[in-house]
Amino acid sequence: MSQVLVIDDDAALRYTLEAVLTDGGLTVEVHDGGAKGLAAFEARGADVVVTDLAMPDVDGMKVLEQMRALDPGVPVLMLTAHGSERVAVAAMKAGAWDYIPKPFDPDELVLAVKRAIETRELRLQNARLRTENALGRAIATKSPAMQRVLDMIARVAPKDVTVLLTGESGAGKDVMATALHAHSRRADKPFVRFNAAAIPSELAEAELFGHTKGAFTGAVSARVGYFHQAEHGTLFIDEIGELPLGMQAKVLRALQSGEVQPVGGRTEKVDVRLVAATNRDLAAEAKAGRFREDLFYRLNVVPIRVPPLRERLEDIDALVAIFVRSYADRYGMGQVDVEPALVDAFRSHPWPGNVRELENTIARLLALAPDDRLTLALWRSLEEPYSKGGQTLSSAVGDPGPSHPLRGRVESFERSIIAAEFEAASKNQSETARRLGVSRPALIEKLHKYGLIER
Repeated sequence: MSQVLVIDDDAALRYTLEAVLTDGGLTVEVHDGGAKGLAAFEARGADVVVTDLAMPDVDGMKVLEQMRALDPGVPVLMLTAHGSERVAVAAMKAGAWDYIPKPFDPDELVLAVKRAIETRELRLQNARLRTENALGRAIATKSPAMQRVLDMIARVAPKDVTVLLTGESGAGKDVMATALHAHSRRADKPFVRFNAAAIPSELAEAELFGHTKGAFTGAVSARVGYFHQAEHGTLFIDEIGELPLGMQAKVLRALQSGEVQPVGGRTEKVDVRLVAATNRDLAAEAKAGRFREDLFYRLNVVPIRVPPLRERLEDIDALVAIFVRSYADRYGMGQVDVEPALVDAFRSHPWPGNVRELENTIARLLALAPDDRLTLALWRSLEEPYSKGGQTLSSAVGDPGPSHPLRGRVESFERSIIAAEFEAASKNQSETARRLGVSRPALIEKLHKYGLIER
């Protein structure tokens, strides 16, 4: 149900507004001033906002400005007193959806709010469809939080600005980066990914900017860097917070001047749109001296937060359906039946690994299911060994059975071992590689293959 946020410092008017809108079939949240209303909007969002224009702490114009900064697509309706029409017109020019003069007609107020909600829903639906068309696949979301992200993506993508995607690991920042490129004017040009966490710091410069032949020991031939590979297109730097400070200065220069310098070479012009992603708080990192403050501000032109799965549990059903269909096809399985109790349990699970964890869980269940049915009992039987200490690794993994191809059975076993050791090592790649007796690059390739880290 659509959520209406009402902000007014007049207690009697707040009561009236809540009663009128509730009687109109709307869900209403009320707050007694601009500061509290803004805090509520930042925490939970809203489908439409009704705010008084004149308030002592934070007035309606400031509320409008800050809410449009948080969510450019949210409709804001201004309540105006008699004689303040000039200010109301200024509010409309600043982006307000409409203004309602006081005293207001209850039916007209409800109608104005519902029209604003319908227009917003239509715009969000169109934005999602455009993004799906650009990506070539469906985006499973019913949550208002994710719909706002898609709305922002649709607004920003055609404009050639730097975008910083923030959010927890596994939330889907890579998908949003792909959508930004696919929906941009550079869509027919290269989309190049660079994972700063997957490349040793001593190699990052040569990977990003390239190098000439003989620039250093082992450089037997010249290499084109990621910036040049993305010429006229989009460069997506994932986990940009992992870049060493020296590399951050070079990325800043590339953003400011449009120039890069290959190792051992001369400065060259590049035309690249940069999209960056991080699971760190870069503002806090900058304050602590671990990230360049000037680069942070250069990246943070348009920040977009991708919400974790626990904030959009409405999407669980659709995500499960998509992942089941995808992995069932990959494993050569037929129609798979998913027990409703399993989906109910998924909705109450915290999902610290977000969408990626859900996807990996579905892949694991399908790989280890004795038949074409996913049940709550199966999930619990597979999760239990991880939650108890003292159990051997072999008890936490299994064979999907003779109905599956040998390669799939071997990969399922391998993935379970790597995932368990990765978690046991607190996701430290070097320690995980040491435990498994493999090189770090070989481990990183396996982590990518099994979706345990983002590319």
